[in-house]
Amino acid sequence: MRAQRVWKVNGDASIGHLQSRLDDLNKRLGQLESQHPSSWKLEELKASALSLSREIDDIRCAEATAALSELLRK
Repeated sequence: MRAQRVWKVNGDASIGHLQSRLDDLNKRLGQLESQHPSSWKLEELKASALSLSREIDDIRCAEATAALSELLRK
């Protein structure tokens, strides 16, 4: 059985922080792509951006699941 990440849902603050980090990373990616299109750093930054976007998606899914569970309990 594969380990599954469990998120403690703490709302928009966490997503906002991650989104801010992702925005900064995307800006750096854009700058690096224009200056050094074949840089090895691009792949590292892209991997980091994908990881952050997955974290954001996981948190949003956890929040939606919690909200749906609450609605179904009523």
